[in-house]
Amino acid sequence: MKKVRVLHISTAHQPQDPRIVFKQCQTLAEHYDVFCALPHADSTIAPAIHFIRLPYFRRVIWRILVTCPFILLRCIWLRPKLVHVYVPEFLPFAYIFRLFGSRVIYEVQENLHKKMHLKTINKGFLLAKAFAWFDQLAQKHFYLIFTEHAYLETYTKLAKPHEVIYNYPLLSFLEPFRQPYNPSSTQPIFFYIGWLSFERAFDTLVEALAQLKKIHPKFSVHLFGQRTFTERDLIKLPNYSAIQPNLHFHGYTDQRIAFPCATGATAGLALLKPVGDYPDSYTTKLFEYMALGLPVITSDFALYLGIVERHQCGFCVSPSDPIQIANALAYLVDHPNEARAMGERGYKAVSQFYNWTSEAQKLLNFYEYILY
Repeated sequence: MKKVRVLHISTAHQPQDPRIVFKQCQTLAEHYDVFCALPHADSTIAPAIHFIRLPYFRRVIWRILVTCPFILLRCIWLRPKLVHVYVPEFLPFAYIFRLFGSRVIYEVQENLHKKMHLKTINKGFLLAKAFAWFDQLAQKHFYLIFTEHAYLETYTKLAKPHEVIYNYPLLSFLEPFRQPYNPSSTQPIFFYIGWLSFERAFDTLVEALAQLKKIHPKFSVHLFGQRTFTERDLIKLPNYSAIQPNLHFHGYTDQRIAFPCATGATAGLALLKPVGDYPDSYTTKLFEYMALGLPVITSDFALYLGIVERHQCGFCVSPSDPIQIANALAYLVDHPNEARAMGERGYKAVSQFYNWTSEAQKLLNFYEYILY
């Protein structure tokens, strides 16, 4: 029996995006004929998926003028029964697919109503107005998927059914990178993966690491992710020069290359400031660190406290208090047995409660509801 064809579209995500490629598309590929249009898509990553390679532009205006029309010209002939859209700039073009009979899912991965003002690029009065307009239309005409329950406090006028599908880790993907917890007490390593920004408390972390260096001078921090700040911004931080040799910036890196560097780490870092939608949104790396068996150091948001304190798998600290962060880092270095137990409890919690298995079934059920 011929499989139903579905098309996933993003003008902005990386070709190795864990949620789109390894979780959602691979889950769906067992039941559907899955096409995925991504910038610089690599067809060798997941053979079961038909990738369509898109050009990449950092600025939204060029995505709208170049990438989105290209997607139409390249993909309209596919006549997919369902189009799954991950970026708001494609919403106007999704209506053309709708005219040809496709059903459309719009996936909301961040609450831009709360977050637009934090953007360093791709912001401005006209873009904000255009986003608000097409986002409102999407709520009337498209099916929606949310990555967080809290987004429903903003999206209150949905005309069609919706689903909340958390970005929990895919354990089969992470398991090869989970190694026995064996940190060094003299040369501790800390691990971070994700966007690097001052909104994600990197400036506070620098102050905390400067305090840590007084008692553990040979620590290292491996930082995987794109930076929103410049080298000039870093130099302005009072204690950056003191810890600069301890920091290793790797840039955006495929997770399959980044996660091996977590071997021997004392803890995983997941700090965010209480701005935008951060206090209402789980940071995916929290669960990824737990899946790797690492104790976590994260922000003291109520949402995060409900995970970390419940399972006793790390510390929730103030993202504006460098002393508190430094004390948590030092405690884990100085108490490796307790840190190991935290990592074990975190791994057990992810294995039982916070993994992709339940979310995959929700995704499949939602697709079946829409298509049949």
